[in-house]
Amino acid sequence: MTVYVDDMYRYPMGRFRRMKMSHMIADTEAELHSMADRIGVARRWYQGDHYDICLSLRSRAIALGAVEVTLRQLACMSAVRPKGCHLPPPAQAEEIYLAWREEHRGQERDCSRRPIPVGVDPAA
Repeated sequence: MTVYVDDMYRYPMGRFRRMKMSHMIADTEAELHSMADRIGVARRWYQGDHYDICLSLRSRAIALGAVEVTLRQLACMSAVRPKGCHLPPPAQAEEIYLAWREEHRGQERDCSRRPIPVGVDPAA
């Protein structure tokens, strides 16, 4: 099982009230949910492709085999992963992302996974 946890807690965006948070992702949803169950994260906190977890749960996930990555590595890994495919290796994620971005430069982005903001007409 390959599950990854980032270091988002080191940045202002990783702070939620008094908690410090990290992202947890995995190669497959089954692996991700399995780790979430093992560390005690309720399924209702699943955010479509990841969980946000507090520092104590991050430590528990690492003790159970999760791999520590940087926020930048995790962002690059997630950006290039097609739905249902394995994540690229963390050490190569940024290089793969930059090559992918160059290859797709000028092409229209698929924003189908992004929610439509309230008050915006998607047909307009």
